[in-house]
Amino acid sequence: MEIKGSTNVVGLIGHPVEHSFSPPMHNAAFKKLDMDYVYTAFDVNPQDLENAIKGAEALNIKGFNVTIPHKIEVMKYLNEIDEVAKLIGAVNTIDFKDLKGYNTDGIGAIKAIEEVTSVKNKNVVVAGAGGASRAISFYLAKYGVDTLTILNRNVEKAQKLSEDVLKSGLIDNVESGQINDMDLGDADILINTTPVGMHPNVDVDPIASSDKMHEDLVVFDAVYNPNETVLLKEAIKADAIPVYGIKMLLYQGAESFEIWTGKKAPIDVMEDALTKYLRL
Repeated sequence: MEIKGSTNVVGLIGHPVEHSFSPPMHNAAFKKLDMDYVYTAFDVNPQDLENAIKGAEALNIKGFNVTIPHKIEVMKYLNEIDEVAKLIGAVNTIDFKDLKGYNTDGIGAIKAIEEVTSVKNKNVVVAGAGGASRAISFYLAKYGVDTLTILNRNVEKAQKLSEDVLKSGLIDNVESGQINDMDLGDADILINTTPVGMHPNVDVDPIASSDKMHEDLVVFDAVYNPNETVLLKEAIKADAIPVYGIKMLLYQGAESFEIWTGKKAPIDVMEDALTKYLRL
């Protein structure tokens, strides 16, 4: 990749950022499409966030992805927030053309699942009530799921998220409960947004065992390290349909790419770059 005076810069801001998988994925896409862009990562301390946004705008940077701990705080410094990102209350993508914030995490999950099935009119169980669950839950509501059940060990957090999703007016049927009481008998899709099974704790008990699953169940785990989590191993054991966390990472990145460039992302190239980088 040749960096020139004309090269457009996009990147990631967070703290820390050195382990990000986004640069190889995006730079492979730019190379494939012969685009004069480069993607890099910027470690931004929380106290420097406002200056980072103002500086990026002054430097004509084209776009940012935003990761922990800036996804909420950064909204203060933007001119406009996408409707669903506003409902979620967090931004993970900035387009500097109009200083607008988006959240592509939820759509990344939807597109990952829709490789195997539509979410429309489905009964979906989401495990977890944190930031990832919030992003995914609002997009599930937007994309027309029939019922949404949010489960968490802290039931109050699940109830609060359920109430917020209901208030959006995007869906009528949202329930909440204790994750240990999970019932998948009527579920079409199970989504794990908790860190259970994430490296290095790969041998913990899964949020659901194979005896709770059925062969028509789609099981998506947002955890992508390891690629085949303890939950997905249980899904395979039950002859359920596994969806891997790397797919969410891929599709949220592709959505950001399209927001910045207006071009269709080369999904196959980005996925190949990710799998090589992750050594899958």
